[in-house]
Amino acid sequence: MSDLNIPSVVAELSSVYDRYETALVGNDVPVLQELFWNSPSAVRYGATENLYGHAEIEAFRKSRPSVGLAREIVRKEIVTFGHDSGAVNIEFRRTSEARIRIGRQSQFWRKLPDGWRIISAHVSMIP
Repeated sequence: MSDLNIPSVVAELSSVYDRYETALVGNDVPVLQELFWNSPSAVRYGATENLYGHAEIEAFRKSRPSVGLAREIVRKEIVTFGHDSGAVNIEFRRTSEARIRIGRQSQFWRKLPDGWRIISAHVSMIP
């Protein structure tokens, strides 16, 4: 596929993802909501919740505690298709209460007229 992982598109999505990660650990809800697709079809499966639609995602973000959000990205894999679709998968490490937890996050992104947006996301922890 000649349109797989075009370097400029990978760099663009990586930069947008980095903005998301900064907003996530800083609990910047407006930026987090901006980067999710503003649609009832957006989906976010979290470690303990299933959220359907932009409104449910926003309500969750506004109500969750803003402590203990820091994490270390262990691995980040990005694959893009053409100029407007891609997936970002990360493995992360979170230390809390003197214990290390390993998690995974997968996101499908689409470049829409207003910019790159997360269409669906899934977060899980490894027991």
